[in-house]
Amino acid sequence: MQPIQSSSATQQDIVQPINPGQQKELAKSNKLANVCYDIRGPVLQRARQMEDEGQRIIKLNIGNPGVFGLDVPEEMMQDVMRNMSKAGVYTDSKGLFEPRKSIMHYTQSKHIAGVTVDDIIIGNGVSELIVIAMQGLLNNGDQVLVPMPDYPLWTAAVTLAGGTARHYLCDEETGWLPDLKDMEAKITANTRGIVVINPNNPTGALYPRETLEGIIEIARHHGLVIFADEIYDKVLFDGNTHTSIASLADDVLFVTFNGLSKNYRACGYRAGWMILSGEKKHAKDYIEGLNMLASMRLCANVPGQLAIQTALGGYQSIDDLVAPEGRLCKQRDTAYELLTAIPGVTCTKPAAAMYLFPKLDPTIYPIKDDQQFILDLLLEEKVLLVQGTGFNWRTPDHFRVVFLPNVDDLTEAIHRIARFLENYRKKHGAKV
Repeated sequence: MQPIQSSSATQQDIVQPINPGQQKELAKSNKLANVCYDIRGPVLQRARQMEDEGQRIIKLNIGNPGVFGLDVPEEMMQDVMRNMSKAGVYTDSKGLFEPRKSIMHYTQSKHIAGVTVDDIIIGNGVSELIVIAMQGLLNNGDQVLVPMPDYPLWTAAVTLAGGTARHYLCDEETGWLPDLKDMEAKITANTRGIVVINPNNPTGALYPRETLEGIIEIARHHGLVIFADEIYDKVLFDGNTHTSIASLADDVLFVTFNGLSKNYRACGYRAGWMILSGEKKHAKDYIEGLNMLASMRLCANVPGQLAIQTALGGYQSIDDLVAPEGRLCKQRDTAYELLTAIPGVTCTKPAAAMYLFPKLDPTIYPIKDDQQFILDLLLEEKVLLVQGTGFNWRTPDHFRVVFLPNVDDLTEAIHRIARFLENYRKKHGAKV
């Protein structure tokens, strides 16, 4: 007897079997169509091929301190090893109590009011928590204000959550400070939040209190969440100090991100945290969603959590590195002086973080495709950078330089960049 087919079934409802030996082509999700992360993009893949061929590449593309001999503090490593017997079980989905309590104490030192242990979620680095924060907030069509240039994970996370990143201008003429008029002009009925990266990656800008207060006023007026990426808050030069934006108000919801990767050179530990503060009463449902997403991944990796309390409470060796005679400060100064000595290259000297974001004068360097420009530099001079458009900058006239290599390697790398740019000027007949 033939099986009875429902009268409501159509030809389209019947699944046709694939012919034996025939495979359906698998395409990536449509959600990835507008996602890019050029810090680890196609030019890096070419660099890896060159390394496989035996060529030595000087990599100035990624802020990974351990690669350049900037090691995790010894006391952090020792504490992780001593406590590894505790690392074989799941923790609370928000993280172990002791590191969360130490993070709570850190918020007090940053003058962020009203934070309890329960307001802190530990994650597998800040990257995971950024994705969680966007997934928990956004519906399809929602918008988030993201700086331009940005750390591209923010734009990617907004997009993957079904939202749209609207990029507000950070103005090079003002030392890369956010243009508050442009920020407010980008707000629509669908805007849900504002991302603030301070200290800034890729520009190295450090925002003054007045700028932060202006951002808060915009968020307050429009009922927006402020997402504060403060992962470089101890990497400060020239006696500068950092102000956490969440310390300046209690009537706006703040979600603040920080971790061990940069201040403590512990990128591989994957230990970051997210702090909820300010106006939480009207965000109960959102906070419930964050807790749900934290529970779904069970917990953050435990060995990384074991380093947090010692990191925050121990000797702050980053202070030595950023001091006038410290390694990071010397490397920043060297990179800045050598880059700005190249004809047609200008740069705002970074006050913080690990990067410079130089500009190439477009009348001297008429670049149309900056990714191709960076690839040509790699092929000719074996130096790996990231192009400015990889940080969602609007024109192909910037690139990011990581100044983590020692002074000798940094000097050699920038000498090669200078030689490449000299040849570029000759090819294009540019006069300086």
